[in-house]
Parts: sequence; structure tokens; C-alpha cells
Amino acid sequence: MPETTITELPDPSGFGSDPFSDVLRDGARKLIEQAIHAELAALMNAFSGDKLEDGRARLVRHGHLPEREVMTGIGPVPVKVPRVRDRGAGEDKVTFTPSILPRYLRKAKSVEDLLPWLYLKGVSTGDFTEALEALLGPNAKGLSAKTVTRLKADWWHDYEAWQKRDLGTRRFLYIWADGVYFKPRMAEEKQCVLVIVGADEYGRKELLAMTDGFRESTQSWREVLLDLKRRGLKQDPKLAIGDGALGFWTALREVFATTREQRCWVHKTMNVLNALPKSSQAKAKGHLHDIWQAETKAKANVAFDFFVETYGVKWDKAVDKLVKDRDALLTFYDYPAEQWKHIRTSNPIESTFATVRHRTKRTKGCLSRKTGLAMAFKLMMSAQKKWRKLDGRNRLPEIIQGVEFRDGLSQLQTAA
Repeated sequence: MPETTITELPDPSGFGSDPFSDVLRDGARKLIEQAIHAELAALMNAFSGDKLEDGRARLVRHGHLPEREVMTGIGPVPVKVPRVRDRGAGEDKVTFTPSILPRYLRKAKSVEDLLPWLYLKGVSTGDFTEALEALLGPNAKGLSAKTVTRLKADWWHDYEAWQKRDLGTRRFLYIWADGVYFKPRMAEEKQCVLVIVGADEYGRKELLAMTDGFRESTQSWREVLLDLKRRGLKQDPKLAIGDGALGFWTALREVFATTREQRCWVHKTMNVLNALPKSSQAKAKGHLHDIWQAETKAKANVAFDFFVETYGVKWDKAVDKLVKDRDALLTFYDYPAEQWKHIRTSNPIESTFATVRHRTKRTKGCLSRKTGLAMAFKLMMSAQKKWRKLDGRNRLPEIIQGVEFRDGLSQLQTAA
């Protein structure tokens, strides 16, 4: 026989009872209770030898605190925390606060992180209630758009602390640099974000610098690079990858004089094609690919000369854009072939900031400096967790030692 004869009507909000989620929440409640009681037993055992003058135990159980609900990724979970009573005299009273359930905790950290993630991914604050109900159920209390406003301040504090971190124990062999523009634009005169990503001696990619600058000027880039050196980046990177922005390359030669230059093939291809008529762009793009996909620098130069001869007569401006950076476009041949796909373009920055642009398109008006930088920082930190390490990491010690590479092959290995 059923326990009740009352007929349950469907929830008008559209959310029905989910037996599977109910089982999960009940299991979570029991596990939390077990962990809390195990921690309480350890505390009671630690003071089991403490007695009062009349022989009674100093520390005893004393009921429970009022039940409260903690919002988790599977919905609200009710929990009850036991209380203890310290009968001893003095000010150093023993209290019990479970480590897994701090006092006043109402939301799991995963839920706290969910709110800024929804915002950064493009969900407007006005749609938070509907989104959270779909994710956590109709009883998602205590979660509102106001929480995002509070968390934005935390993002800025995290960004400021990250900017001051010490780099003295690190070495970065490759750096990628780019200036990213937003729509809507950032407030004030500084209208772009200057970004530098580095790859260390273990092949790990990491965000090194990110700040606002004035149209990628030499002075703005110089400040970014000098700040890296001030925080401990004493050894010049082996190679820098970026587009043709003159400001960065001028500043690089002043701050890291021995760092070699590699122009980004993605940016260069777009710049060259934009100077050609649309009817010729598809074929020209294939000829450009023949250059950077060549197996050796000699074959790349042959493909390069073919492009110049083919398009130079009619479209000299397009060819000039390519020829002026000829040497810098082919620098990657002097590095391990396994790493060519990493160092031919500034893609680690471009692909990541596609998400940032998605968020800023949802933002009406003009972004404040703090909001724009904090938003970009949080997304870059999130994306960094998924960045792939460099291929051919076993070649990095050879690069540090100055071993010559020709057409992607180590000359030390060839000689052996």
C-alpha cells in the first residue's frame, strides 16, 4: 500500500520530481553526516582524558544546530551539525566546526564558481534565475544576479595579485604576443588588451602578462615587457611570435635584444588576401599555404618566389606585405619540427579571446577598465587549464643549450 493517498499535482513551473536526483541528494546528505560525525568523534577522543574536578567529562555532546540547506550541484542538501558543550572554566572554550562544512556556508564552491562562469559565457544577469533553475532545480534559493556584482570585485583582486607574482624561478623559451580589441570598446583611451603567453622549459603554456594599452604602441608594449623583467624574467626568450604590429617588435628589441622573431602566418595570410581581389583569394591562399607547409626552408623559398612572380605584376601591394617580413616568416625552420605547429601562429591567444569577445558582445555600452580586464583574466585563466603542452618537449634542453636546428632537425643529432 502506498504511504499516502494524496494525489500530487504537476508543478506549474514545469519541474517535476526527479527520483534519481532525490536519491543522489539523500546519499550526499548521509555522506556529509558520516564525515561530520567522524570528525566529531576525533575531537571527542582528543579530549576524552580531560575531566572536571568532580570527575565528569569536560567535553560532551549537546544536541544539534538548526538544520540548514546547502546548495550543491545536485540541488539543495539538508544538513545538521552536532554541537558540543565545553564544561571547563576559562576563556579557551572548545567548539566544533566541521572542516567540510564551515559556519554559515550556504553554497558549495562549485555553485559559487558557476555564477561567474554563466556570466562570462554570455548569460545576462537577467536570465540567471531561469538558467539556475534549469541546472539546479526550482529550489535554487540564495542565488541571484547580485552575487555576480560581489564576485566581480573578487575577480579584480585576483587579477591584481596575479600581476605581482614572482617569475624569478621560471624560464620561458617561447612567447606569443598580441593586442586584442573589444566591441564594445573599453572605457578611457586605452582601447586594447595586450597579452603575452609563454612556454616554459617543460613545454607548459602559461599566461604571462595581460594589461590594457594604447593601440599597441611601442611604449605600451615596452611597459609590459619591462614589467616581466622586473618580476624576475631575466633570461631572454628564444623566440617571440606575433603579428606585424611594429610597436611590439620595437619594444622587444629594446628589452629582450637576443630574442628572435617569428611573424604569425594567420595574420600575414589575412593581410595579404585583403589586398587581393576576391576572385583571386582562394587560389592565392593555397599558394601561401605552400610556403609555410614546405618541408624545408629551401622549398619554402621556392614557393615564396613563385608567389612573388605570380602576383607581383598585378597586385604589388599584396606582395609587398609578404616580402617585407620574409625572413621573420621563415624563422620557425630553425626550431624543432615537432613544434612548428605551435610557433607559426599566435593562435593560443586568438582562439582564447574568441570567448572574451562573445561575452563583450552581450555587454551594452562601454566596458569599464576593471570589468574588461577582470573578465578577460578570468576567461584566460579558465582556458589555460586546457592548453596543450608543446610537442617535442625532449628538444627543449637542446634549445636551451643553443644546439642548432636546420629544417627542424637537430644538427647535433644529425652529426651523431
